[in-house]
Amino acid sequence: MEKTGFLLRFFLILIGGVCQAQANPYGPVTLVNPFVGTANGGNTFPGALVPWGMVSVSPHNDLQSPSGYISGRPFIYGFGHIHLSGTEFPDLGSVVLMPTTGPITVGSDSPKSSYSSEAAFPGYYKTRLTNFNVLAEMTASCRAGFSRYTFSAQSGDANILINASQRLTTETDREKFPFESSVKIISSHEVEGSSQSGGFGRPRSDNQQTLYFFAEFSKAAEKMGTWKDGSLSSGREQKGKDVGAFLRFSTAEGESIEVKVGLSYVSVENAKLNLETEIPNWDFESVMHAALNQWDQQLSKIEVSGGQDQDRRIFYTALYHALIHPSVFNDVNGQYQGMGHSGIKTVNNYVRYSVFPLWATYRTLHPLLALVYPQEELDMVKSLVEMGKENQWLPKWELEGNETGDMVGDPAVSVIAEAYLKGITEFDTASAYAEIQKSLNPQDNHLYEGMKSFTQDGFIPHDEKEQGLVWGSVSTSLEYSLAFWNLAQFAKGLGNDDDSKRAMNHIGAYRNLYDPSTHFFRAKNQDGSFIQPFDPLAGCCDQDWPGSGGPGYVEGTAWQYLFTVPQDVEGLKMILGGDITFTKRLQECFDKGYYDATNVEDLNDAYLFDYVPRSEWLTQKYVRQMMNQYYGPNADGIPGHDEAGTLSAWYLFSAMGFYPVCPTSLTYQLGSPLFQRVEIQIDKAFYPGDNLVIKTLNNSPKNIYLQSVVLKGIPTKSFSISHDDLTRGGTLLLDMGSEPVQ
Repeated sequence: MEKTGFLLRFFLILIGGVCQAQANPYGPVTLVNPFVGTANGGNTFPGALVPWGMVSVSPHNDLQSPSGYISGRPFIYGFGHIHLSGTEFPDLGSVVLMPTTGPITVGSDSPKSSYSSEAAFPGYYKTRLTNFNVLAEMTASCRAGFSRYTFSAQSGDANILINASQRLTTETDREKFPFESSVKIISSHEVEGSSQSGGFGRPRSDNQQTLYFFAEFSKAAEKMGTWKDGSLSSGREQKGKDVGAFLRFSTAEGESIEVKVGLSYVSVENAKLNLETEIPNWDFESVMHAALNQWDQQLSKIEVSGGQDQDRRIFYTALYHALIHPSVFNDVNGQYQGMGHSGIKTVNNYVRYSVFPLWATYRTLHPLLALVYPQEELDMVKSLVEMGKENQWLPKWELEGNETGDMVGDPAVSVIAEAYLKGITEFDTASAYAEIQKSLNPQDNHLYEGMKSFTQDGFIPHDEKEQGLVWGSVSTSLEYSLAFWNLAQFAKGLGNDDDSKRAMNHIGAYRNLYDPSTHFFRAKNQDGSFIQPFDPLAGCCDQDWPGSGGPGYVEGTAWQYLFTVPQDVEGLKMILGGDITFTKRLQECFDKGYYDATNVEDLNDAYLFDYVPRSEWLTQKYVRQMMNQYYGPNADGIPGHDEAGTLSAWYLFSAMGFYPVCPTSLTYQLGSPLFQRVEIQIDKAFYPGDNLVIKTLNNSPKNIYLQSVVLKGIPTKSFSISHDDLTRGGTLLLDMGSEPVQ
């Protein structure tokens, strides 16, 4: 579905009309296409939200999709108020509004409508529900949604339904975990209630969240009622597994009815307070422009110029997707639901965030935030540390105050250590350090499976019994090796040299799983024998579902885990046979199609050529190739599920020309930038320098190879740059050419 050109024209027409034909005051926000990633398994959504906002008002055209929306689906079933962007599994999607006309119908597949004339830009979405001839528009603040429904003339049968029970989930999990919700009509223009959802990744009955809402209507209803289990009622209050409320109105031709919905994970009272604080008036355009301004302000912290028009659109859309999660979790009064249902807490001088798919985001998203948005990253680190205190363990994959237990490794260590080492230090480092040490301690460790075997034997046996299920014994062992590296760097930064040395003893554990006869990392049994049979391209089935990965691997193959040693690339080169063999294996991975752009374990691969003298040009070649092949300006423009902005952040770094292979090493590898000029605002509250400017000479689609590198007027032969050099600002000058320098 090609929407890019239409969206820009629509944006300019709408903004021009609202601003009374004044000059367009907006910058990069005009280049964003929220429909990117809604096809090809990107699992994004096109709805309205602000940067890192709790609330996102977005259409549902697929109730089993992780985001509720897949480009091209024929019907809309309603507009939810909270969503996940780019995740692998469905959840949330709660508090669903649907405007209709005629008799009221409710049910699992009703009401629904075909739709047309879709358009969206950051902070705004609209479509026409053709079955009911209703124009639906929506915008949002951080904790509240604002919808406007414009009806044709209706005499008492213009309806707005609030479905408190609809959520995004698979049919199997819907039947297995039929969570309870509630709805209560307070007056002819006010409705409140609660919606339960949960079961993400590894469904459990205790892995759920309750979302409270307060809805206010711009016009009093002529008739009101509720439903339960598909049966309509004149009653004002319902509780159950399928409940909702309806309001009926009389409208003139072209009359709009507006609905404001405040949300909270604490209480209805807080939901109402959030709404009254953030959207006190009935001024849809004002809220929309406030959202646009917030997006423009955040997107403008990186300014790119030159290059192809399409590349700039892809870039700012990727930056948009990178600023959705983690999302604000506390209410305007500072209250939030404690981790693991530990009770209502109040923030202490920070913003509480939620939605941390750390297995993915530690690789690209958090390094991006640490560089460009350090204040938000600081609050996210504070959130992680407090979660550890509240729930006994640092989170692995946190969602709305619950540990989903999804994925593997100990990724919170990377995020916390990286922040501290990069100078983002104003958090409770003592508690953070204690929580990290506990997570990497083999005793009584129930969240980080296989840790006891790893620390004692140097690898996790494939037939591990003592600590229960271990998904991907090879993958998890590799992740733990990296986690101990991160601990060692954090300990050293804190001055705990003895702890640092002890942690360093584990960073080379990956060698224990290397098989010199096949030249791959392979799963071992407790007796030290490699499991049989072995196929380096096997993608199934470490666990009992098809996409779980080959034996010993998490959602991947032996090829995709061959280079997963970012903390010790030099050591990896040695066991693979040296620079020449290492380079040949890397090239084989790309040239034979073993590289998977959707697998986060592969994201580093193109940059590993930088570690081999005179092979750096291959990084430049493959990075450009990957950007051109897998990313685009349309709905299919992300290669797979974006995982809360992880794939988008890979593109952002690559397009700017540098990339963090190992975030806690405090270095970035140079690649092949797309633009003539990139300027990154440096936050002087955290970093001492001026803005960073990256300039390229002779850059073009053909001139993809670095000819020379000059940093602040000083030529360098290095293909890496330190975090300190970046954050001190100044100019990085890159000369490009059509032939590689070897």
